[in-house]
Amino acid sequence: MLNMTWEFKLEPTSEQVSEIEHILDVCRNVWNFSLRERKDWLDSRKSPVNACSIRQEFILPANAPFPSYARQCKSLTAAKADFPSLKTVNAQVLQQVIRKVEASWESWRLKRSGLPRFKKPNRMRSFVFPQMLRNCISSEGIKLPQLGLVKVRWSREIPNLFEVKQARIVRKASGYSVMLSLQADVDIPAVAPHGHPVGIDVGLEYFLSTSDGEQVKRPRFFNGLHRKLKSLQRRLKKKRKGSANWLKLQKKIGRVHQRIANTRKDWHFKLAHHLCDHAGMVFVEDLDFRTMSKGMLGKHTLDAGLGQFVNQVLPWVCWKRDVFYSKVDARGTSQECPDCGGEVCKDLSTRSHHCHHCGSIKPRDVAAAQVISTRGQRGIENACGADAAGAGVTQSSWLALKQEIFGVTQGISMHNP
Repeated sequence: MLNMTWEFKLEPTSEQVSEIEHILDVCRNVWNFSLRERKDWLDSRKSPVNACSIRQEFILPANAPFPSYARQCKSLTAAKADFPSLKTVNAQVLQQVIRKVEASWESWRLKRSGLPRFKKPNRMRSFVFPQMLRNCISSEGIKLPQLGLVKVRWSREIPNLFEVKQARIVRKASGYSVMLSLQADVDIPAVAPHGHPVGIDVGLEYFLSTSDGEQVKRPRFFNGLHRKLKSLQRRLKKKRKGSANWLKLQKKIGRVHQRIANTRKDWHFKLAHHLCDHAGMVFVEDLDFRTMSKGMLGKHTLDAGLGQFVNQVLPWVCWKRDVFYSKVDARGTSQECPDCGGEVCKDLSTRSHHCHHCGSIKPRDVAAAQVISTRGQRGIENACGADAAGAGVTQSSWLALKQEIFGVTQGISMHNP
């Protein structure tokens, strides 16, 4: 089963915009109420009986069950009699909000993220229609429950083999978008190792360096619009919070941030396609970029978007272009000689590799990329046999299926993400 999510720009009418904002506001109230109910249940079991808070304490019966997803959905149906606004929104949309609260709560309980927070006005930015009609897509737009036919800017054609399973409406600074979850009843196997291997070392002096000697300078997406952001944020500080002018400036700032993010993502996709043009196998370091973003150079790391490129964009483009993608152990890649394997200790200030065992001299990042490429091929040989690396892959039906879906062939760059 092949599942993908494609995003398209919506062009709703003024009535549809009002309806979308109304749905978002009701979803926000449901989120806050369900989260408050869970927090009250948790607080009622945290305080000892003989040490209640002097200010206030919310006490529930000892046998009160935890407000789980099933119980909250059942109480949501009963609450429609007391809150008529709940009847104006699709029931499945509200259930998906509670499902999202459940997922966030479980993520906090398993210590994967922080405790879910209440949402202020305009902070609920999306909602989901979990079920769609079979023939909901046409050249005019998409037919959505409760909204009717909404015009869509179709930037690419959806293949006939896909079926639309659900639609998520997202409010952004530039307008409204729809994210369609597409499903096709086909199975596409993972890409097998083949072709020319390329190791990639990412950093801040150079965004990436390849084992073939190519080095790409780190672009500074934030610096180009930093002056404009600074001016807008200074003006925002003088406005009364919550006023009409304050909201207008907030939208302008949001559009600038979205422009920066879109520019970064577009550049990442173009670079990933460029790498796939000359590689059959791509190997990268298995790094934790969250730790790098908290250090002294955290601002530059986030501006470059290293984590987005290595963990999201590059794997997707490699899969789409039938290029094998794998991660290798990052320990000691810059302290090892790619030619003789000897240990060459150097600190961050040393930007060139000079091996005293074999006399190899080359840029530090290129040497690390060559070590990454060697480790990746060695890992494939150990797992699949000595002849696995560099083996050719023949054209097959699933390869032709990929070309039909994405409109790309091996060796032809497609710059649109």
